[in-house]
Amino acid sequence: MLNYVWIALIVLGILVAVGNDVRDEIVNPYANGVPIQGRLEGWEEGGLAMRSWEGMLVIPAAVFHEVYGAGREEDVRVRVRIAGGSGGTITLPVTPEMPEIWKTRAARGQNADRLSGTVRSLDAKSGSVTFVFEPIRFVKLRAVVKAALDYAATAVTIALGLIGIMALWLGVMKVAEEAGAVRLLTKLLGPITRRLFPEVPPDHPAVGAMIMNISANLLGLSNAATPFGLKAMEELNKLNPKAGTATNAMCTFLAINTSGLVLIPATAIAVRVAAGSANPGVIIGTSIFGAGCATIAGILAVKLLQRMPRFRKDDPDNERKDASLG
Repeated sequence: MLNYVWIALIVLGILVAVGNDVRDEIVNPYANGVPIQGRLEGWEEGGLAMRSWEGMLVIPAAVFHEVYGAGREEDVRVRVRIAGGSGGTITLPVTPEMPEIWKTRAARGQNADRLSGTVRSLDAKSGSVTFVFEPIRFVKLRAVVKAALDYAATAVTIALGLIGIMALWLGVMKVAEEAGAVRLLTKLLGPITRRLFPEVPPDHPAVGAMIMNISANLLGLSNAATPFGLKAMEELNKLNPKAGTATNAMCTFLAINTSGLVLIPATAIAVRVAAGSANPGVIIGTSIFGAGCATIAGILAVKLLQRMPRFRKDDPDNERKDASLG
């Protein structure tokens, strides 16, 4: 189901982007194809004999207003480089004094640090020049496609990293099971797990996976907790007589897992250290308090809702009890 939601969001984003790009084609806010007239300050007759010329380009305020419809009191003065004379190229590096619309145009073009165009005409005597910028099109569509590809690459990186983490920690869990560590930890925390998950047998593998998940979360090792959480849900699902409907134990475990109960927020502290925090451990107290409140609220909500008639009628645990009585 989630895949269909993502596909729908991508399609919706593409449609919105295409709609905005079509509107831009009609309105033409970037003045694509509109010639701009100016003069080259410091131009000397015979400049066309040179392969290239660099200096200042001056666009009268009236001309700028006519092209872009933006009122301007002063003439536009920017650095420029011309190569090849008439029919050649014109390049304007992005500078602080450049008009905002040109900065935006450069940011949405092929090169964010400069504007490029074609010289339509160049008067060898006066230095009068007429040029046209390279057109800016499909801005929104390119942005959507780029974002989709970037996030796809990020997803692949996360997935590959998660495979290694899952393999490592599931192996650690297997070693702990063989060594009896999980059994010992399960026995020590048995009174708590029996109250939180009365439907789960005390010696079931799901209990060990849940305890390992909660322990990793308490230490702030969210990446290590993920494979244990998936393993716990897999084991809990084996006790589920009604596929597709979460049991009370699943809901309780999900509430504890997502509330982020933590004693040492190791991951958050590491991020603060990398960001140059002067006191990265200052968040420990507030993290414990906030996560503790969230965990208590989540458990109370689950225990309260599972007793309501509306949810009890679809409770898989009730069906299992009825089947055992029958």
